[in-house]
Amino acid sequence: MKKINCQAKKTELLSPAKDKKTAIAAIESGCDALYIGASDFGARQNASNSLEDIREITEHAHKFYVKVHVTINTILDDKELDEAKKLIQNLYDIGVDAIIVQDMGILNLAIKKELPPIPLHASTQCDNRTLEKVKFFDEMGVSRVILARELSLEKIKEICENTTAEIETFVHGALCVSYSGQCYMSCSNGGRSANRGMCAQSCRKKYTLVDEDGNIIAKDKYLLSLKDFNASKHLKKLVDAGVKSFKIEGRLKDENYVKNVTAFYRKELDKISQKTSSGKVFLNVEPDLYKSFNRKFTDYFLEKRKDCFNFESPKSFGEELGKVKSVGKDYFELDYPLNPQDGLCFMADGELAGCLVNKVEGSKIFPNKMGKIKKGTIIYRNFDSKYQLNPKRKIGVKFLVNEGILHAKDEDGNETAMEINSTQIAKNPENMKLNFIKQLQKTGESDFYTTDVIINSDIPFMPISEINNLRRNILENLMEERLYNYEREVQQPLKYSEFPKKILDYRANIHNAEAREFYEKSGCEVTQMSYESSNPKGVELMRTKHCLKFAFGMCKSPKKLFLIDEKGRKYKLGFDCKNCEMIIFD
Repeated sequence: MKKINCQAKKTELLSPAKDKKTAIAAIESGCDALYIGASDFGARQNASNSLEDIREITEHAHKFYVKVHVTINTILDDKELDEAKKLIQNLYDIGVDAIIVQDMGILNLAIKKELPPIPLHASTQCDNRTLEKVKFFDEMGVSRVILARELSLEKIKEICENTTAEIETFVHGALCVSYSGQCYMSCSNGGRSANRGMCAQSCRKKYTLVDEDGNIIAKDKYLLSLKDFNASKHLKKLVDAGVKSFKIEGRLKDENYVKNVTAFYRKELDKISQKTSSGKVFLNVEPDLYKSFNRKFTDYFLEKRKDCFNFESPKSFGEELGKVKSVGKDYFELDYPLNPQDGLCFMADGELAGCLVNKVEGSKIFPNKMGKIKKGTIIYRNFDSKYQLNPKRKIGVKFLVNEGILHAKDEDGNETAMEINSTQIAKNPENMKLNFIKQLQKTGESDFYTTDVIINSDIPFMPISEINNLRRNILENLMEERLYNYEREVQQPLKYSEFPKKILDYRANIHNAEAREFYEKSGCEVTQMSYESSNPKGVELMRTKHCLKFAFGMCKSPKKLFLIDEKGRKYKLGFDCKNCEMIIFD
């Protein structure tokens, strides 16, 4: 591994967690912080957690100086805002490190000093895609701004250089096709508001693209479905640009996904920056992004416009293995080593199909069903039955014995000491010393691993069991010292600032009186409340950097285009070619 310069920047790896089990997996895999939903008001309604679980997660995280961020990133009605206020107080009381928010009503309460001094992070749901917007939050005093995923490296650098707030950006996972916080398709189609945590994922459905004359350009394809984001090749440039936190998407993903992706980015970031948490991650196998859920990968718009879409399927492809060489009655041949019970997938008649491997004989693969596998079919593996990543995280500790005292000092400088309670002289001092070193190196299931044992004085005779008890007790004391010295950040007082827009409609997502007051005191005229409360007709449902004209090589075509969903509903498309954006209208 490349040695890190002592002046290397400190960065944060931020991992998702849907529940306590996944949160522990994220910590063990090396995250510096994790984000998780509380009991209510998270943008992933199916990933909520009790206060007791969050308290236990926070206690475990703080052992490794890992921070816990809780998402309260939906828009709230007036009653819910009162409940959110109480929830934030409870989260602060149990030790949570930050709250991720979308609703400006929460910021209004903070300005009025009705919230505890817990750091507030402006969610990507706040539509943070311009320098002016980020400056607004920065001038207010918000601790951190989470950027929109559509930004280029150049734009990210510009924002970092011209603001003082911490900047967080996504580096991996699923992509929303719309600018975050600006998608109303799910709400329009069936009343399930994305801004209220109930997104029905309209972007992962089939559509037909037609022109004004009724000509079909693409039929029954996943025209709004994007590949998954993978910015791993750009981490050094993002660090150099000034990004503080590197975020992995996936609060609905399982434990294995979180382990693998977190461990991979931990290794990559360790090559170029210093972590903000503690401990070393011990791996049994190498992490591999292609072993986890992915819709194929894109680096999106970080450097230049590329094909970010995957019209074939919104499901996971996994790792591409190669093309089928030949097909028999109940087998196919593939030049790739496979295992029984591996999960495979392939495209057949325009859909993603799958099978399990029953038996392998050389290059002959016997699946549980042949389906429509034929010569030349590209095979992917979306489940590797032999791949099991089990990371374990431990904190480095150095022991020192001096004049009858055992000292323990961890990698962060926390230290404690205990007297060695024995006066019996060892008959063989050298053997006693070796036994002492050997037992101090056995940290077992504790959260520590031994980096060094220094013996500066004679050691009295002690049975092995007593040495083990001494080690356990001193490590328990050291952990108590670590937790005592853990420092929580404090949110500085917020103030109103001038908002970059003066006239606000439904796209400002104003859903309660506090949010309205916030914007009015920020110099805005509110002409319309949220889409969810005003239900406007004939309006913009989505604005996206994914452009179907670009995808089908029609940038210069003057023809009007329309999307038709599976139920026959027709959407007019608009194109802002100057900004290379597509708009879907009601």
